[in-house]
Amino acid sequence: MNNYYNNLNNEIKEYFNILSNEFPDWLLDYINTPEMQRIHKISMSCGTDYSKCFNLKYWYSNLDHSVAVALIIWHFTHDKKQTLAGLFHDIATPVFKHCIDFMNGDLEKQESTEEKTTEIIKNSKEIMQLLKRDNINLEEIDNYKRYPIADNDTPKLSADRFEYNFSSGLTFFRVWDLHKIRKIYDNVVIDKNEDGIDELVFKNKKVCEEYINIISKLWPEWISDKDKTVMQFLADICKSMNNAGFLTVDDLYRFSEKEIIEKIINCEDPYLSESFKKFQQVDQVYSSPIPVENKYCVNINPKKRYIIPLVQTEKGTIRINKISDIAKKHIDNYLNMPTENYTYLDFDFKPYVHNKQKILKKNILTK
Repeated sequence: MNNYYNNLNNEIKEYFNILSNEFPDWLLDYINTPEMQRIHKISMSCGTDYSKCFNLKYWYSNLDHSVAVALIIWHFTHDKKQTLAGLFHDIATPVFKHCIDFMNGDLEKQESTEEKTTEIIKNSKEIMQLLKRDNINLEEIDNYKRYPIADNDTPKLSADRFEYNFSSGLTFFRVWDLHKIRKIYDNVVIDKNEDGIDELVFKNKKVCEEYINIISKLWPEWISDKDKTVMQFLADICKSMNNAGFLTVDDLYRFSEKEIIEKIINCEDPYLSESFKKFQQVDQVYSSPIPVENKYCVNINPKKRYIIPLVQTEKGTIRINKISDIAKKHIDNYLNMPTENYTYLDFDFKPYVHNKQKILKKNILTK
């Protein structure tokens, strides 16, 4: 194994071993490329690591997530192309992850940052050499949506959706341990869904019910007042830095999260730097039915992430909410959760809009 794997904490190593008892040597070559190592400095938790409103168990990077997705695909398919498509699916992720989708106004799908995937892979000398070595074409691995085991539409179960529910349930909001993950994971196989397309499917109704019971406790955390408010603040501070001339869009894809934070804190605009310092000290988010003046107040309806898995039955594969009242209740309760309230932080911050008079130095970070 290489330094990437050796430097992982023991729980992640054991978790990876559950996902695939084989860690392919050929995969490590791709993991070690600069483009993949860049996303090791980006958290899977969308910037919540930097807020006192959250208490994450430990750092789990976007690279860790990508490797885990690749291991799930490898375990179920042993197909190099599908596995690499999974590995590369977040190679274009910017700092603070889906916060930049918020910045781009993409709250519903949160896919606006994926468009750079092909460009980044194509411009990587190391990755292109490895693909040539393995006799794989760029177009076979640059879009994981091509492979339904890797990705499919919500609420179906795919490797990507499976993984971030597992890892978020370990690190972001602890809802299970490795023993429980192994029990659930070992109950899943590939079968055909209602459209005749391959999908990850549960063999046993009781295990699937247990899975839904656990992850339905996690889902509300992704649309909680504190989660959506912290993410929107990070989106607004990055956009303000960009509009003030301190950050370019490309900087969000070149620097690490810690480097971007340093640039915000040390920028020449005291309003931006002091606002971010206030954000770092806040440990509570407030809710209101109406807008609140003189506070950082937002109104956001974020994407609802959830899964309705298939279960094998004598009549074929059927969605769990069609055969389980228990699972249906958990899923419906989540989908019916209201998210229309205003939320605010206990300090005032007005994001900068694009204004030439406010641009202090153009592309200051690229010099």
